[in-house]
Amino acid sequence: MEEQQARTWLATAVEEARTGLAEGGIPIGAALYGADGALLGRGHNRRVQDDDPSMHAETAAFRAAGRQRTYRGTTMVTTLSPCWYCSGLVRQFGISHVVIGEARTFRGGHDWLARHGVRIVLLDDPECVEMMRDFIGRNPALWHEDIGA
Repeated sequence: MEEQQARTWLATAVEEARTGLAEGGIPIGAALYGADGALLGRGHNRRVQDDDPSMHAETAAFRAAGRQRTYRGTTMVTTLSPCWYCSGLVRQFGISHVVIGEARTFRGGHDWLARHGVRIVLLDDPECVEMMRDFIGRNPALWHEDIGA
């Protein structure tokens, strides 16, 4: 996957993160793309809005994509390094690639995914870093609750 395509896809996830923030939630967004490049599903972290601790951005995008015959060749795009829960989802369903906006504010399970054959593209996107740093600075208790700290 070329970096330009990864950045174009990341824009969808960033839009979702902004939506989540505007709703009073945690600004993490995600999108699932098919092997052919078609957008299958998109979503944002809704654990605050839905009072559902399992509604992470990757989970929301995965659910929005609906049932697929296979997830091989698909790409999960997320604004933040996926936590262990979301990393498990990627591994469980055989998602082949993960594009990550940033891993400075939180380093999830992407190294583990890479060791298990998932292709990782870490973009270190300044907008993603700034959005999370600002959120964490204003909402440390909510952030620690989200990551299980």
